[in-house]
Amino acid sequence: MNFDVCIIGAGPIGICCAIEAKKNNLSYLIIDRGCLVNSLYNYPKNMTFFSTSDKLEIGDVPFISHNSKPTKSEALEYYRRVVSSWDLKINLYEEVTNIIKEENFEIKTSKGDYSAKKVIISTGFYDIPYKLEVPGEDLEKVKHYYDEPHPYFGMKVAVVGAANSAVDVALETYRKGAKEVTMIIREPSLSDSVKYWVKPDVENRIEEGSIKSYFNSNITKIEEDKIHLSTPDGDKVIDNDFVLAMTGYQPDFTFLKKLGIQLGDDDNKTPIHNPETMETNIEGIYLAGVICGGLKTNKWFIENSRDHAKIIFSHLK
Repeated sequence: MNFDVCIIGAGPIGICCAIEAKKNNLSYLIIDRGCLVNSLYNYPKNMTFFSTSDKLEIGDVPFISHNSKPTKSEALEYYRRVVSSWDLKINLYEEVTNIIKEENFEIKTSKGDYSAKKVIISTGFYDIPYKLEVPGEDLEKVKHYYDEPHPYFGMKVAVVGAANSAVDVALETYRKGAKEVTMIIREPSLSDSVKYWVKPDVENRIEEGSIKSYFNSNITKIEEDKIHLSTPDGDKVIDNDFVLAMTGYQPDFTFLKKLGIQLGDDDNKTPIHNPETMETNIEGIYLAGVICGGLKTNKWFIENSRDHAKIIFSHLK
């Protein structure tokens, strides 16, 4: 079980890295604790990408979409096809627990041990949600991932957040029959990043009262049938069936620090790496994809981090 390269993360950029390894006749293995492109799999069922399909292509495999911008289901089908076309070696549902630097890197997982000369970390950021950190957050009614609106038909739903995910969830649950939709936003307004063609829609729904809203507000406590709010008009208690916390996600900094990878002093906790090689402060460990931006998870996308794989393997050669 010795490899030239071990790639942690089976997302689109991890797949890119495996393809580059294969092109360079290097032995490799991808390991992921979830399914193939696990982050994409956890996106809402009806999600449509911002990018056009050509910007999501990897490995010289054409991505043909039936729409101007591809859907989640089309993307899942596409990346399955890429992996099959390149016959990539991937171990799924296997968690990396530690990586120890000896003569090579010794990779410890939930299912076995491996050795590799180099390691690439491409784990994204979608596995660890920002928590509300309030009493009752562990109740089953609190969801940090949203799939589809059907379970919320006839229910009183509170959506926490001010950006695209929160806006999309609020509009979709409202239109698919939620009894009541309330947005709880800690900022004084919706995020400037909300899609320009969607923002007027949600603003109009808020103005007409179809979607209730509390700005400059926070949930302070969650109970089975109600939630407690802190608002500019004082504390309030409203009836509630589900809390959909669309508060964003963060990289696994604990894992990076365990490996000895340093984080920057900036607010984004940007992992230390050389952008010309993608190598971290640990010689032989590289970063690829969105994890390079730390907490600034909107800096890197599939379309602008596909080249990370080429940069890494150019350095390895």
